[in-house]
Amino acid sequence: MSLSISEKLKVELRGHTAVLTIDNPGANTWDVESLPALKDLVGKLNDDRSIYALVITGAGEKFFSAGADLKLFADGDPATARAMAEYFGEAFEALADFRGVSIAAVNGFAMGGGLEVAMACDIRIAEEQAQMALPEAGVGLLPCAGGTQRLSWLVGEGWAKRMILCGERVNAATAERIGLVEEVVGRGEALERAIALAEQAAKQSPISVAFCKRLVHTGRDTVIASGLEGERDLFVELFSTTDQREGVNAFLEKRKPEWKNS
Repeated sequence: MSLSISEKLKVELRGHTAVLTIDNPGANTWDVESLPALKDLVGKLNDDRSIYALVITGAGEKFFSAGADLKLFADGDPATARAMAEYFGEAFEALADFRGVSIAAVNGFAMGGGLEVAMACDIRIAEEQAQMALPEAGVGLLPCAGGTQRLSWLVGEGWAKRMILCGERVNAATAERIGLVEEVVGRGEALERAIALAEQAAKQSPISVAFCKRLVHTGRDTVIASGLEGERDLFVELFSTTDQREGVNAFLEKRKPEWKNS
């Protein structure tokens, strides 16, 4: 019986490590099926005392994950926005609270929600060709799955503002330099390096690791808890604006948006 309730999330057990592959062609986007499936999977792994680590990667050679499918937001429906924000929040916060060690093997583009799921992990290993960004403001949206909170915590306020407010995309070398990823490896090597690191973590007492992780997160989680809720609220508020519909539809129509600041 598969651990995943969605075919868009493939799970393989390797010893004490669960390897999760995001497999939703063509850009490994997240949706109303895969997000609840991630939350469900993390719950199952938490209950399985033989699992000490979780490694996440993307199917194919181009994308780790491109985040949400923007077609969902083309009609500007606030109800859809609220539902998706809740799906993202519940899934990625469950991942962040996984009792074991979580490692993202970033094997390509990690954009928007794709970068947010990587940031919800404890450690990030990126391949040399990987590119990372939070481009939501360029389409009239905002990162609603921890992006504004976790990016600032990882790289500091200045680089977080460059990436979020200026739409700056960073390559793997820059990501390592600013602290967004912990290690850069060659093309095609991220998954095996992440698994090796997971196996290294498995040599520690899993209970000790869980307690240490909880303590490391204590200060951060206290600070960002209200910010995570605020992300979702302001994300939905954007759907009462002209710019939200213009931004998303301009992207889908492959044209430059005409902002009204309203």
